[in-house]
Amino acid sequence: MDEIDYRLVQLTQSGLPLVSQPFAALALQLGLTEQQVIDRMMAMQQHGLIRRIAAVPNHYRLGYRHNGMTVWDVDDSQIDVLGQQIGALSFVSHCYQRPRHLPAWPYNLFAMVHGKTREETTQQIAVIRTVLGDACRGSDTLYSTRILKKTGLRLPE
Repeated sequence: MDEIDYRLVQLTQSGLPLVSQPFAALALQLGLTEQQVIDRMMAMQQHGLIRRIAAVPNHYRLGYRHNGMTVWDVDDSQIDVLGQQIGALSFVSHCYQRPRHLPAWPYNLFAMVHGKTREETTQQIAVIRTVLGDACRGSDTLYSTRILKKTGLRLPE
């Protein structure tokens, strides 16, 4: 990461400029072309310096007030295939594997679901349970009770 990349991260760490051509606006600030900014962002992503460029919706403002992190105790020999299937479901925003912490925490597969009603999330969880089938030995759902401020790394000026 050179000085220009560092400055580019600083300029975007709170989000892209809310204009019709955000990369062109950044290019103007940095004395680059729009394509150079895009190329640098893609290179930083390919090298793992940034994860992604994406919109981060406020689920509550969109009416999704029943959000739950589902946790599953899934057979380790099947978790890769099943995790990909769960992550591909339209109502799952993110899905990942985590280590168990036995004996208190037997869960190794996590999947976040979002619904406008508790009934909707209950139906979504039932779909996940069906996909997991006999590979699932147990589960729980941790429902959100409030929104926490979500921010990534903040580089100093």
